[in-house]
Amino acid sequence: MNIRRVHHLNFLVRDLEAAIERYQAVLGLELDRIDELPGRGARLARFRAGETWIVLVQPVADGEPMRTLERDGEGFFLVSYEVDDVEAAATQARAAGAPTTAATPRTGLDGWRVIDLAPAGMHGALVQLCEEPRR
Repeated sequence: MNIRRVHHLNFLVRDLEAAIERYQAVLGLELDRIDELPGRGARLARFRAGETWIVLVQPVADGEPMRTLERDGEGFFLVSYEVDDVEAAATQARAAGAPTTAATPRTGLDGWRVIDLAPAGMHGALVQLCEEPRR
């Protein structure tokens, strides 16, 4: 597997607007945009930090983000690593003993193809593999 970079870091928040203001004031980040991701039951705010996206995730419907927020509270949610081929990387991760939470990747923001590794296979960490669409 060839990890190219940390693609994005997700943080769970209860109030997206308040979190946007805090990240702007404290970290000096400029809001790129706000997105809806109905398939994950979430509203998202994205900021660029160098080559990495910082994503604030406010759960608005049942799903993994909502369950994690209810169980663990606000804060760090997951790290997503960019790979050249998400299906090949998922196959390699499975072969190395890190199962995925789904059989196939799903489509995320901007056509990103993503798949999550099961936390049990990553010492409890929520790790995601991400492939950006070819341009």
